Amino acid sequence: MTSPDRPTIDVDSAAWWSAIQNGRLLVNACRDCGRNSLHHRSFCPHCWSEDVSPNPACGRATLYTWTVVHQNAAPFDARTPYVVAMVDLAEGPRLMTNIENCTVEQLDAGLELILDFRHGEDGFAIPIFTPARERK
Repeated sequence: MTSPDRPTIDVDSAAWWSAIQNGRLLVNACRDCGRNSLHHRSFCPHCWSEDVSPNPACGRATLYTWTVVHQNAAPFDARTPYVVAMVDLAEGPRLMTNIENCTVEQLDAGLELILDFRHGEDGFAIPIFTPARERK
């Protein structure tokens, strides 16, 4: 059985998900404007330059916003309650993810986070974040 968290992977996202499976989160770096974006594409969404390349993120982020999911339909109901969050990567892009290994009371906007990975039953890795103080 495949994990309920397994995304649909297409030609455009294959390299990104392959890097995730190898323990790396990639940002798409623009050599012209210096800004980063998520997911590989052939151009920069900020300045439209085609001089872009995938670079590994450092794995640090800050919590922007979150919500706690208390009820969900199968197959996601097995993990409730869980935290869905938007995090700001140190490199700039914002990513929707889960926050794990902390209580809801520990969550606060600006909380420093560290990249981690949750592996499904089939071994497929999903990027998640945990509070930085939990990983010291």
